[in-house]
Amino acid sequence: MPVVKISSLDDPRLDVYARLTEAQLRNKLEPEKGIFIAESLKVISRALDGGMEPVSVLMTPEWVDSAAEVVARVLTQAPQAPVFVAPKSEVERLAGFNLTRGILCAMRRPALPSVEDLLATCVHGGPATRIAVLEGIVDHTNVGAIFRSAAALGIDAVLVTPTCCDPLYRRAVRVSMGTVFQVPWTRIGNSVRDWPEAGLKTLHDLGFATAAMALSDDSIPLGSPELAAQERLALIFGTEGDGLSTRTIAGSTYTVKIPMRHGVDSLNVAAASAVAFWELARPTGA
Repeated sequence: MPVVKISSLDDPRLDVYARLTEAQLRNKLEPEKGIFIAESLKVISRALDGGMEPVSVLMTPEWVDSAAEVVARVLTQAPQAPVFVAPKSEVERLAGFNLTRGILCAMRRPALPSVEDLLATCVHGGPATRIAVLEGIVDHTNVGAIFRSAAALGIDAVLVTPTCCDPLYRRAVRVSMGTVFQVPWTRIGNSVRDWPEAGLKTLHDLGFATAAMALSDDSIPLGSPELAAQERLALIFGTEGDGLSTRTIAGSTYTVKIPMRHGVDSLNVAAASAVAFWELARPTGA
């Protein structure tokens, strides 16, 4: 394995790992130059499986042998990608880095498809029938957890609104265990003006009934037969605390609640999404 030994994270070649902010990595002005960081052997493997393009690798000496197979895959896809090996003491200076994962890989951001193209053909080869829409969810842990549930429970695609946090943010990728590379996703709109009215119209024009997950007087229970009967259904989840906007609720086909007991009136959005996915998109044989 060709490696480049680094003595300090002050080396400018490590800017992508040590100094660039998530916003700088994302490069909104020139998305084709954007970078994201994948952590751990499993996440990097899933990113490679998903066709992501590696740029470089950073790890500690302790991981050189155990990472050999994954690094070989990286070099097969990107033969010129440098493999940096830095002392453990230096890698510990990376904010939030968990040394038990031992390896990082910088990868190029993929070009996002249009909503129409994404929903026309999904992982099973046919059009999407069950999708999730994340409205303004700003907690990266929740976004990552929602993707993990979506992958496990049969959701065909995820759409994120312009005010939702980035699914390729390092923590979101980590919490998702790499499932952000397994579940097809894109943004529904480029600015706050594109959601909810324009985005909901797009979904309705594509034949989706929309289900706003919210507590209101006219909410129907999650298990209502008319929901399961919908050929194409988009489940819309709102931000932590405030929930969905009134405009989103007003413009959706249904307002849907999860019946609960013991005076509990709501669930964390990641937990709520898992319950909704299980009920309305459960995998075959479940």
